[in-house]
Amino acid sequence: MDTANELELVRRCQKGDGHAFEVLVGRYEKPIFNVAFRMLGNYDDAADVAQTAFMKAFENLARYNPAYKFYSWIYRIAINEAIDQLNRRKRNTELDEARLPDWNTPEQATRDTQLSAAMQRALLDVKTDYRTVIVLKHFMDCSYEEISGILDIPVKTVKSRLFTARQLLKDRLADTGLL
Repeated sequence: MDTANELELVRRCQKGDGHAFEVLVGRYEKPIFNVAFRMLGNYDDAADVAQTAFMKAFENLARYNPAYKFYSWIYRIAINEAIDQLNRRKRNTELDEARLPDWNTPEQATRDTQLSAAMQRALLDVKTDYRTVIVLKHFMDCSYEEISGILDIPVKTVKSRLFTARQLLKDRLADTGLL
């Protein structure tokens, strides 16, 4: 979506146009859910975080700064909510195994599915700062500049965190024998 159209929708929302907010939600609910899911690894928690992020965005539209893209702003809200959710959890809890596919035999599980499950476990095992940049870069296809804006950190820090995060993930995946 182009920035001018996005900004017009936000202005309409600020004037009380509920339909304009529905359009924004429709455009961003899937990416917001996806970022929350990648951060949390739990479907229900991700759905709660996405819903809360949109509620907070709606409640705080008057404080939205149009100098930034709306999606950067809403992503930041969602990431903060996901981090808050993680902080409420006990440290180093295991991935909810009930959410992983239940394969009857090893032959039914493809290598891609095994790698995907291992990646999700590895993501949940790295520090939140590293997980956040990996999710934004590789799962949400954000540029370095967009990540910098979303997280309010320098591009150089984004690149540094990405480098470290990739190394950590590579090491964890190698430990599983999948790489």
